[in-house]
Amino acid sequence: MPELNDFNVGFPHTGRTFVNLTVPELIEHIIRRGEGELADNGAIVVRTGKYTGRSPKDKFIIDNAASHDQVGWGAVNQPFEPAAFDAILGRAQSYLQTQDLYVFDAYAGADPEHLLKVRFIHQLPYHSLFVHQLFIRPTEEQLKTFVPDFTVFSAAKMKADAARDKTKSETGIFLDFERKLGLVVGTEYGGENKKGIFTVLNFLLPQKNVFPMHCSANTTKDGNVALFFGLSGTGKTTLSADPLRDLIGDDEHGWSDNGVFNFEGGCYAKTINLSAEGEPQIWSAIRYGSVLENVVLDPKTKTPDYDDGSLTENTRAAYPIDFIPGAVIPSVGGHPKTVVFLTADAFGVLPPISKLTPDQAQYHFLSGYTSKLAGTERGITEPETTFSTCFGSPFMPLPPARYAKLLGERLAKHGATAYLVNTGWSGGPYGVGKRMKLSLTRAMVTAAVSGALDNVETKQDPIFGLHIPVHIDGVPDDVLQPRNTWADKAAYDATAKKLASKFVENFKKYEPVPDQVRNAGPKA
Repeated sequence: MPELNDFNVGFPHTGRTFVNLTVPELIEHIIRRGEGELADNGAIVVRTGKYTGRSPKDKFIIDNAASHDQVGWGAVNQPFEPAAFDAILGRAQSYLQTQDLYVFDAYAGADPEHLLKVRFIHQLPYHSLFVHQLFIRPTEEQLKTFVPDFTVFSAAKMKADAARDKTKSETGIFLDFERKLGLVVGTEYGGENKKGIFTVLNFLLPQKNVFPMHCSANTTKDGNVALFFGLSGTGKTTLSADPLRDLIGDDEHGWSDNGVFNFEGGCYAKTINLSAEGEPQIWSAIRYGSVLENVVLDPKTKTPDYDDGSLTENTRAAYPIDFIPGAVIPSVGGHPKTVVFLTADAFGVLPPISKLTPDQAQYHFLSGYTSKLAGTERGITEPETTFSTCFGSPFMPLPPARYAKLLGERLAKHGATAYLVNTGWSGGPYGVGKRMKLSLTRAMVTAAVSGALDNVETKQDPIFGLHIPVHIDGVPDDVLQPRNTWADKAAYDATAKKLASKFVENFKKYEPVPDQVRNAGPKA
């Protein structure tokens, strides 16, 4: 078992340092330390403590020469003083000095031309196993000459002092692009590692003319690549896990001059209400080596109860992508022919599928619309609009127009067709209408990615300006036109205009944006 007390972790260290442990070794450490247990399917089950999800309000970018003129500063990309960061980094290193540390070296980026070499230094073996399974693992030969491009320190059990450390709470997630290092304190949630590196790539790659994307990707054997953008609950993972197509990746990708490439070497799937019938690929992927976060086990049989959300609704499984049958290894593909934007419109007024012009594609990409449902949070009594820039606002450090421009250039250069797909409600809003049947959505998406909709007749929606196919095999014609599914046509018109006005109001914050993109949105 590798154990190198003299390994260079970047500061004086008197504890033990475990470097690039194997999966069995990491699981042994997790169990021996009492920080996890094995489920009957072989997965290691861990608890993430107080935080069962990311802490976006506690994430900061160090305001220095590398970032000051590049970052789109604001409520999402919060600046942090270099001197204050030096202070909390020093305290974290002093805290970690006597701790056992787990070091893992990984690649982010399946395209060798654009990969980032990352060194993770963790306090918890669970975090080391998490990044082992989610990032790309170098070979033994590659590890011999590994020199990191970016280093992440994690002092998960150290709590920040908000008054002293100038944080907002006991938690802090910091990215320093000048010194090429990250720091995580005060949270045991593993997802901060994944999304922290995603943020780093979203900062670095556009400077190399590579388009970073918060999307899943799949392909056919003959290279027909499709991308699926969408926020939580819109069906991104479900629709990209297509038995007729091979998975390139489920969450984060780049689009370079070479084509599409996965940033990761694993998948991070939600498991709440998971079933073998509903998500057979994910169900089968959860086995020895997989990490289950905050999933409740039967105390006697150790069987996971995926319907139990008592710890959190955000239960997760992390596993290598090669646990998915037919996954593309290495995770690269050609230039996409189809780009799908997924939304779950609880107002029930967006069409279930519509073709987008290139300007409309940039508009809806910037908007990143979906909706929260009435009753899902205290105080929400009707559907609530949610706009997440570029379908990943918390991870986009550059001004949004930079990403939209990259999208527009690639759509034009490679002739990809963009679609907006509503997996939400039909026949009325949430509480009146019904959620679009998955079988119908699959039929529409299959038609789109196969090219069957390239030259079909469409009808333009008068409010949203979207081009709606008049007919798709296997889908009732009336379903395609949302107004036709409402019994009360006046109520539809009023609701559609209400949602359109929200789009218009939200889009006012995007500057500078070409007039043709701004004018491609709904008419309030």
